[in-house]
Amino acid sequence: MTFTPVAPTMYVPPTKVAKDTFVIHQVQPALGQPLFVYINSMVILGKEPVIVDTGTPANRKQWLEDVFALVEPNDVRWIFLSHDDVDHTGNLDEAMTACPNAKLVCNWAMIERHTNCFDFPLERCQWVMHGDSFDVGDRILHAPRPPVFDSPTTRGLFDPTTGVYWAVDTFATPLPDPKMAISDLDADFWQFGMHLFALGAVSPWLTMLDPVKYGQYVDTTQNLDITTIAACHCPVIEGEYIERAFNMIRQFPTLEAPPLPDQSVLDQVIAATSTPAP
Repeated sequence: MTFTPVAPTMYVPPTKVAKDTFVIHQVQPALGQPLFVYINSMVILGKEPVIVDTGTPANRKQWLEDVFALVEPNDVRWIFLSHDDVDHTGNLDEAMTACPNAKLVCNWAMIERHTNCFDFPLERCQWVMHGDSFDVGDRILHAPRPPVFDSPTTRGLFDPTTGVYWAVDTFATPLPDPKMAISDLDADFWQFGMHLFALGAVSPWLTMLDPVKYGQYVDTTQNLDITTIAACHCPVIEGEYIERAFNMIRQFPTLEAPPLPDQSVLDQVIAATSTPAP
């Protein structure tokens, strides 16, 4: 693997993916390859607006601007954390401070794992476990755990009123160009990208699963009435691409984990980015 520097990231404005539903974007250059990775979150408007995950500290100013251009902070009633990783909790403190009327949708395990990073206001928390639902005024949101995840605290979020499913880290893939949609990707590259992310970075334990049992669990997600998949690390998935995406993740237990960059790649990165001595 040869290290190739990438150009600075570009700004991608929020994308409306369904009625009342917007994906907030951050684009991060991949380390070591000329690829890009989405770090997305989401906002659901409606009677009781919901922020879904809170982006990263590196994108704090832009994330706050994008979110609060869509909804007034005082109107936010819910902040849903899918799990406790920094690319999902990076602006949690800022969001909770800015939104005094919001409850934090989390769970016991998340508090146990993340309490050294954030002082959870228990009186403002609502624990929503895998399979639970909660009422946001004009709709009921459901929180099933997605098939691919990297934290045991993870729950996805399904909105049956719009058919949007927040799949968290499932379906993650790098992109050659952040302006690309799923429909723009070469089929082999898309499959390679999902394989690389799932088994290399997110859930290498998938290779240890019984394919039949895993497939049955994938069924429970695919059988939701999903019309749109939004997730942290991929473009929006719609139409015929939904079935294609599920078909790809079904293969994971039968595949081998891909080799990841090693010390030789780190050496190349350091050499390519270091400042020569005067």
